[in-house]
Amino acid sequence: MKLEDLQPTAAVRGILPDALATVVSVQWYGSEALELTYKTPAGKVANELLYRHDEPRLELVEQGRPWSFDGDGALFRLVSEARRIRLAHLFDPVLAVHTSVVDPLPHQITAVYESMLPRQPLRFLLADDPGAGKTIMAGLFIKELIARGDLQRCLIVCPGSLAEQWQDELYRRFHLPFEILTNDKLEAARTGNWFLETNMVIARLDKLSRNEDVQQKLQAPDCRWDLVVCDEAHKMSATVFGGEIKYTKRYRLGQLLSTLTRHFLLMTATPHNGKEEDFQLFMALLDGDRFEGRFRDGVHVADVSDMMRRMVKEGLLKFDGTPLFPERIAYTVPYKLSDAEARLYKSVTDYVREEFNRAEALENDKRAGTVGFALTILQRRLASSPEAIYQSLRRRRERLESRLRELEVLQRGGQAAPILAPAVAALDADDVEDLEDAPDNEVEAAEEEILDQATAARSIVELKAEIETLKGLESLALAVCRSGADTKWRELASLLGEIFTTGSNADRVAEPTIPYGAGPIPRPVPSAHQKLVLFTEHRDTLSYLESRITTLLGRKEAVAMIHGGMGREERTKVQESFKHDPEVQVLLATDAAREGINLQRAHLMVNYDLPWNPNRIEQRFGRIHRIGQTEVCHLWNLVAEETREGDVYRKLLEKLEQARQALGGQVFDVLGRLKFEGKSLRDLLIEAIRYGDQPEVRARLTTVLEHALDRGHL
Repeated sequence: MKLEDLQPTAAVRGILPDALATVVSVQWYGSEALELTYKTPAGKVANELLYRHDEPRLELVEQGRPWSFDGDGALFRLVSEARRIRLAHLFDPVLAVHTSVVDPLPHQITAVYESMLPRQPLRFLLADDPGAGKTIMAGLFIKELIARGDLQRCLIVCPGSLAEQWQDELYRRFHLPFEILTNDKLEAARTGNWFLETNMVIARLDKLSRNEDVQQKLQAPDCRWDLVVCDEAHKMSATVFGGEIKYTKRYRLGQLLSTLTRHFLLMTATPHNGKEEDFQLFMALLDGDRFEGRFRDGVHVADVSDMMRRMVKEGLLKFDGTPLFPERIAYTVPYKLSDAEARLYKSVTDYVREEFNRAEALENDKRAGTVGFALTILQRRLASSPEAIYQSLRRRRERLESRLRELEVLQRGGQAAPILAPAVAALDADDVEDLEDAPDNEVEAAEEEILDQATAARSIVELKAEIETLKGLESLALAVCRSGADTKWRELASLLGEIFTTGSNADRVAEPTIPYGAGPIPRPVPSAHQKLVLFTEHRDTLSYLESRITTLLGRKEAVAMIHGGMGREERTKVQESFKHDPEVQVLLATDAAREGINLQRAHLMVNYDLPWNPNRIEQRFGRIHRIGQTEVCHLWNLVAEETREGDVYRKLLEKLEQARQALGGQVFDVLGRLKFEGKSLRDLLIEAIRYGDQPEVRARLTTVLEHALDRGHL
């Protein structure tokens, strides 16, 4: 515009920074300048000198008649629709439910709309049973906060094995586009900090807790979050021992995350490990002022009802008031080792016990931890199957022989080298715990490397002696494999015959054994349409069982497998095949299938191998006992009699069954939080293996197990 266009009553943009100015009068000074008197929207009168060079910043605005309705209709509709959506929660109290692909249940709605949304800011522990749909509840909560304009940046922290499941569920059900943190994304960040560039993030728990560089990026000044969700939050725990607190890296991460967010949501099915002081430390992640240190001040029980919700499966209902989940029953199926198996068991256990003692004598604690971990793997494979222990012994002997040859060559060259190969990772207690929670393929790779190479030998002479011992054990294991004396398999074959075989074929199958504490095993109606999930811990046993079960059922297509070496897409195909193909009757799985897979098409399950982490029993059972299951779920646990770890597990399962009958089924939720005089089940089993031949130790272990469920855990 030109200065000559400035006339009284004209509206001009460019005089005021954020509003229009109305011209009152103009006083010219020659032809190149003028004094403008104008009025602001607030009615204030002001003056300003304007020159020709000011013309580019000025704009004359033509104002239409008041209420002429001649504006841009499409733009008005866009603005009004945005405003309507912004206020939608005021008119629809369950907006997220109606805009998501979910079929919500009463306990999920009450969790989000009664327990979580009214709390501002939210500092909360959601501790419902596995399979209750905590992911759905978190998704509904996130979407409700977005609708209220209260959430732009969200961080979800979970175990690595669950990251992809979280991403899939949140996008498929809620259309929330979360991205998973990877090294490539961190390195490719344009600003150097990927967290600042991404608003919806899923990060692996151990990636954050063990990487200080990533934690530094999280603590950047502008890197604040509106909501942080921690799944399987019990892993971020600290312990009190002897009046001192042991802080783990995961707990320190929890403390850090608590300071970086307004809303903080912890989710776990096992919030309590049986020690009140540890539980209060855990709750201090939500409110440090209220909980931290109070146990030592004499407050022995904390009221957390205003910060926590816990519902067990047996208490969950549908909208019509009927139980959401059917009954679930577990049976202990004992079996006795044959003479050949008993000799093999004794020989391998003696070897493991001796190597444990040698490992304790090592000055390097981390090396001792690595060797101890390798020996526990060997003992677990001994309990799994003759095939698993034979293959493990063979591979260990071959790798140690290879190491021996390397050492002898170096010795001839006058060079000293450590017995333990440098490539073997040194493990402490935290590392072992991290492996428990790592994806199945990572666990398998680490176990194989450590089992095959970790040794307590301190010299070439000791290494040679250990190799000779392994040769003898390998021969014993091979003899058992060739003899076919596998009583554990015969127990399983008997059970499979009861389930799948009809007509005259049923006469060929032996009677199933009566379990401890549960009465006779129920006899399912034999049917070719039954489906069963069978869990084992080791890939060698998996392949062994595939061959045996295929032969028993007479059809190769009747058996499907899931293990850690399979890709995500292939695993999904197997899952869908098991659910929908009537020809597939048995799913063989390692613990790669214990989380994130829905198998409620089946209602029968067998634990061929019992895990040393009792949490996994509930995780496995939760694959079939979940929302959508309509049949009573049955679980058979195979336990070897007259073995040290078998005796421990059998006594524990008997106590659990007694508690289940007394409490109407509400017992499985305590499995993950059992502590035995401050020890975990894993520690108890190792103690039984090492010292179980001592009468006083056996008596003490029995006493500990007898009282495991008598101290208010239930």
